[in-house]
Amino acid sequence: MSVLARFTPRSLTIQKYEEANRRMEQSGVWPPDGLEYHVLFGPDDDLRVSEIWDSQEQLDAFAEHLMPVLADVGIEPGEPELLEVRNIVKR
Repeated sequence: MSVLARFTPRSLTIQKYEEANRRMEQSGVWPPDGLEYHVLFGPDDDLRVSEIWDSQEQLDAFAEHLMPVLADVGIEPGEPELLEVRNIVKR
């Protein structure tokens, strides 16, 4: 079952986001297996991230790589809102 993860980290900036992505790409863990969609959105002072994962297990496995990078660049992700995906429509 797919899962939607919604993050609202108050410490997120464009610069921190780009640095975290750069580091994950360089280490070869980005984009991770099981990630269907990743979306950064919102105004500069209230950035948010939503992702759709193939499974909770794949999200959890990636978190092991992600969390040290986020801590190192100063992003505190907080607790994500996790929701079961019932339907996806692509054009």
